[in-house]
Amino acid sequence: MSEVAGNEITELLQAWRGGDERALDKLTPRVYGELHQAARRCMRKERDGHTLQTTALINELYLRLSDLKRVDWQSRAHFFALCARQMRRILTDEARLRQTEKRGGGAYVVSLDEAPEVASSSHADVLAVDDALKALALIDDRKSRVVELRFFGGLSVEETAEILNVSPDTVARDWRLAKAWLLREMSGKADGS
Repeated sequence: MSEVAGNEITELLQAWRGGDERALDKLTPRVYGELHQAARRCMRKERDGHTLQTTALINELYLRLSDLKRVDWQSRAHFFALCARQMRRILTDEARLRQTEKRGGGAYVVSLDEAPEVASSSHADVLAVDDALKALALIDDRKSRVVELRFFGGLSVEETAEILNVSPDTVARDWRLAKAWLLREMSGKADGS
């Protein structure tokens, strides 16, 4: 995305925050493609027959974003980071709902070997990753954000670096270390440790 397009998105976000509903009408088609692509990557990791489909995830995201119009949007990157966080919440809320409906179910170990294909197919996996990310955030918030942006936002190393304002090498290093930490953390819980 060009700097001009990024600036235009930031200006539209700020105008929307200021109460200009036409800005939202202009913003939506400019960000929809990127959001749909991120949601599609996220949903591709879910099991077949998942009750929440890509379009439904985007629709739910838009509903939640409409409640956030008072956010002080800093940039296009800030917007997409917030969208990744909201997608994480939507998917974990959906997983918790499904798990509650099934009255439990054990946590499964999630393979974190291949980026960004870090999610496996069950609701318990999404919940296990979410719980582990909360624990990681207490130790190293940036590494937790890297995983959130890549796992739930489906962002590349370069996109994640832009959002976090660090180098791609830092993101790659954080990604490797976070995957190792999460694997150890989640393996211990699956073993009952």
